[in-house]
Amino acid sequence: MNARKKPLPNARERIAANLKRLRKERGWSQEFMAEAADFHRTYVSQLERCITNISIDGLEQLALALGVDITDLLAEPNE
Repeated sequence: MNARKKPLPNARERIAANLKRLRKERGWSQEFMAEAADFHRTYVSQLERCITNISIDGLEQLALALGVDITDLLAEPNE
């Protein structure tokens, strides 16, 4: 019998889950996260809800603000 694996989340879903997790681990509000990365709070909210895409430059800004490697935002989320 073939066991089906759960499909991996797409890149946007990975970024959303990791961004939210990392932000919450630091005890940061969306507003604080946005300010740290030089974004608007509604943009951070849209990213966390998979409503909008982000550029590579934007990912780099988030990673720098969070103090993580950019690949941490694309990693398979731990659920």
